[in-house]
Amino acid sequence: MAFKVTSAQPCFSVSTFSSYTNNYKPRVFNASAENPSRRIALLQLGTAISQSQLFDANAKLLRNVGNKFETSMLPVDAEPTSSVTAENILEWTKRDNRRMLHAVYRVGNLDKTIRFYTECLGMKLLRRRDIPEEKYSNAFLGYGPEDSNFTVELTYNYGVDKYDIGTGFGHFGIAVENVAKTVELIKTKGGKVTREPGPVKGGSTVIAFVEDPDGYKFELIERGPTREPLCQVMLRVRDLDRAIDFYKKGFGMELLRKRDNPEYGYTVAIMGYGPEDKNTVLELTYNYGIREYDKGNGYIQVNFQPYL
Repeated sequence: MAFKVTSAQPCFSVSTFSSYTNNYKPRVFNASAENPSRRIALLQLGTAISQSQLFDANAKLLRNVGNKFETSMLPVDAEPTSSVTAENILEWTKRDNRRMLHAVYRVGNLDKTIRFYTECLGMKLLRRRDIPEEKYSNAFLGYGPEDSNFTVELTYNYGVDKYDIGTGFGHFGIAVENVAKTVELIKTKGGKVTREPGPVKGGSTVIAFVEDPDGYKFELIERGPTREPLCQVMLRVRDLDRAIDFYKKGFGMELLRKRDNPEYGYTVAIMGYGPEDKNTVLELTYNYGIREYDKGNGYIQVNFQPYL
């Protein structure tokens, strides 16, 4: 798989599970074309990467991608063979704006989903567009501007009202100040609550789980005020160590913490670009003994801006 190198800042697009279908064109997100405040990718994949490609038996892609990305972590104006001074590294650190950009997934009724996210979850509709020649529409929602906050991109393909979410995608996490109050609001709006408010197993943090109109799960996490309420994306993986290595080497993410829960049969790793109480993080979950997940056709990808 070829990589395209430019001199601009990176914005990276990775499909963890399914490839695009139903008239939604495969593409690496071109930030400059859709939003001038975003950056074009320094390293772009020509096509979306599926989970099977990421973690194949021989891990060839992982090794190749790791090698490429480690080189790209140099300042963009530095030659790979040149010496990197302490001053260069310090300047690069100051300009570091790595972050998760947005998640992309398909929905069966765009208007209904927008209403649920805005009225029940408190998101804002940031922008919406219709592409009749491609037979799809999409909408961006979140808790702040796209150039500073993590957002969701909802895609509606004309005439398709239902998708299989699969088992690889887990849930989104949203920080709220009062979980019980938010759950009551969701109930009054006809939303589905799959776990009532209460402390997390083995801890004191109050959480609840709800589903949107298409069945995508949201974990409500009781926390104080934060600039980034859309705080977490949970994905299930079949090889946790390999997944951690990939996100470290491929996207420059840090392993913030790792917790094994043998009594419940799973291990969790939290990956991110800074403290999880201030940034959106990736939660990788390994369930003991499970080597395959149904990828479905609803969830598409998470987009990253991994380097300067």
